[in-house]
Parts: sequence; C-alpha cells; structure tokens
Amino acid sequence: MTMLQYKNRISIQVGLSGYSFKVYDGRQEVHDSGWMTADRIFTTPEFQKRYEEVGISVFSPKAALVPTQFFSPDKARDILSDVVRLSDGDVVEYVPVPEQAAVLVFSNAIGETLSKVISETVLRPDGTKARLLPEMYFMLGQLAELPEYNKILASYMDGVLYLVIAQGKSLLLCNSYQAPDFTTAEYFIFLAMKKLQLNPEVSTIAFRTPLSEEDRMSLYRYFRNVDQF
Repeated sequence: MTMLQYKNRISIQVGLSGYSFKVYDGRQEVHDSGWMTADRIFTTPEFQKRYEEVGISVFSPKAALVPTQFFSPDKARDILSDVVRLSDGDVVEYVPVPEQAAVLVFSNAIGETLSKVISETVLRPDGTKARLLPEMYFMLGQLAELPEYNKILASYMDGVLYLVIAQGKSLLLCNSYQAPDFTTAEYFIFLAMKKLQLNPEVSTIAFRTPLSEEDRMSLYRYFRNVDQF
C-alpha cells in the first residue's frame, strides 16, 4: 500500500457533497482541483485522460482495522458490524494493509453513487478501473510520507473526522468520529492526543482534506505546524 511515485497518476476523494482530485506527474503535483460539486464531473477535462495509477478514496466511516492473525474472510461482516452499524444491503469488503500487519474491513455504502461513476470514467491506460477504497486506507498508506516521528494525519468531510496517529512505524490510533462541526473535530483530535500523551505544541498535524483559513488558524493556536496533503 506504499504510495508509489508514477509517471502520471491521479488521486481522487469522493464524499456525499462532491469530490476533489490531484494530478501528479512523477513526484510533482501539477493540479489540485479543490472541492467540486457532482454536477461538474462530466465537464472535468482531467477525467477524460488515462493515468498509470488511479486512486479513488471514498469517505466512508464504515471501516475497521484488524490484526491479520485475528482476521478471517468469512467473518468480515461480523467483525465490521461489531464496530459500526450496517444495513442489510451494505456490501462488506476487505483489503490487506501489510505495513501494519493488518486487514482493513470496510463498506463503501454511504448513500452516494458518484464514486462508481468516477471509477468507470477515470481509467488506466489498459482500460482497467481502480478499486474503490475507503479514505482510511489511503491515510494509512500516507503515514510513511510524514517526516516527523509523531505522525498525525486527519481528514474531515461530511461531518466525520478520520484520524490516524503513529510514532515512527508503530500505529497508535486509527479511528473515525462523528463531528458535526470542525470545533467538535478538534475536540476529538485533542482528546486522542491526550490519551496517547502527545503534546500538540511540539507536533505537526497534516490534513488530506481542504481546510478553511479559519480552521487552519484555529489549529495553529495549538499545533506547532499544520500541513496540507
């Protein structure tokens, strides 16, 4: 799941309120769309091209990270239903996370169809589609890109905070929280850091989702630095 560098790739995030994407040429980011509404999907020129690597992230809080030794494919639904509420029609999937010796069990059933349309539109050169994976999967993969020993990575979208914290190569936390506003999201961030005995004043927090200037300044009151991925 390591975030490899390709000659050209596109990274797409999809939520209930729309989508955003970033296009890369090798290591260089060449275009950041910002957050866009669903009605613009068919007029997005970047979606008419093909990319060597396509990553499509769905903002689904229905995810649980399970140590490999405790995971059994036939128990995937039971495992996920123990930690999140599933509907009868929710399709449960899983994907290995070898860097953490774990398996991410998830369901992308959040009430949107945009991700499916994007996956059928944005293709690789051979015409194959990218698998739809939850935001948490990409967050876990991006941890290695954070340069500091204390690694704090977050996303906030559609009233849900996604939070991953590690020290070095040791994962300390991987969770999502219902947060109707950004103040509540900050509360959960600080609560998690307090429980893990991490000091925000000497830490950098990175976000994979857009931050308003107000939210960024609010975080700067507590953290040494705020990065945007």
